[in-house]
Amino acid sequence: MATDASPTYRAPDFHSVTPKTAAVTETHDGLEFWQFMISGSIAGSVEHMAMFPVDTLKTRMQALGGGGGSYPVQHIGVRQAFSSILKLEGAAGLYRGIGAMGIGAGPAHAVYFSVYELFKEFFSRGDPNNPAVHAVSGVCATVASDAVITPMDMVKQRLQLKSSPYKGVADCVKRALVEEGVGAFYASYRTTVIMNAPFTAVHFATYEAAKKGLMEVDPERVSDDESLVVHATAGAIAGALAAAVTTPLDVVKTQLQCQGVCGCDRFSSGSIGNVIETIVRKDGYRGLIRGWIPRVMFHAPAAAICWSTYEASKSFFQRLNDSDDHNNQMIND
Repeated sequence: MATDASPTYRAPDFHSVTPKTAAVTETHDGLEFWQFMISGSIAGSVEHMAMFPVDTLKTRMQALGGGGGSYPVQHIGVRQAFSSILKLEGAAGLYRGIGAMGIGAGPAHAVYFSVYELFKEFFSRGDPNNPAVHAVSGVCATVASDAVITPMDMVKQRLQLKSSPYKGVADCVKRALVEEGVGAFYASYRTTVIMNAPFTAVHFATYEAAKKGLMEVDPERVSDDESLVVHATAGAIAGALAAAVTTPLDVVKTQLQCQGVCGCDRFSSGSIGNVIETIVRKDGYRGLIRGWIPRVMFHAPAAAICWSTYEASKSFFQRLNDSDDHNNQMIND
């Protein structure tokens, strides 16, 4: 997920914060925090539901390293993986596990955006356009939201595997608890957090550079209120680059979440180094970038979809709040 650290653009989006003297639990940037949570929940759900087939392709490609033994891994491309799923499983195969993401994406994004806004206001101290504030707030939000999404992400990825032995979300949760314990749901949490830290850093840097470049191409548009086209384009570029750079850690995450299922390797520990060593031994360093194409294909449009939906939801609540304020003022008058 991208976060805007730019001081240049303003209004309707939440990235410029007016210092408040009221308590954090009341309003911030014209919205109450429950409204940030709902907006974030809607944005995250729309993002993941729309891009789920691409995520399935990524998971299939990254999980190919499993199979036990030390024989080489068979490499397939995006087109081959897509054709194989359609031929053997039909279109429904691209959406297997979407229920788990439907359960997890909404709450996780609600936590992400509300925690981000909370820490951004807390750290801003009168300087809401400080990039460091945005970065620290984004990391805090990521740590919190990953704790919410990781269990359902594990379930989702196991259901996405070819010939998955699970009947559905409930069956996967039950069997994982009985056979592996609660720890199975958080086996990849440390990797996820470590992956999202550089992801956020790269995303911030790229987002700012892309936005500045787009402004210089058409400087006359700088006076316009926040352009959704510029916002979405910069977010897509940032999401794509950040996704490509962090693909090795995403491969490790997938391997940890799918270990022991459908022939995937089981690791003696949750150590990132142990997983990387196993992948490199079996498949060379190219094994660490498996699925980078669908991962980029996922994050580029996903960032645009997520932020556009988030801003639209926020605009709705802002209009609603303005209407309520106006009605209350008329009643008082």
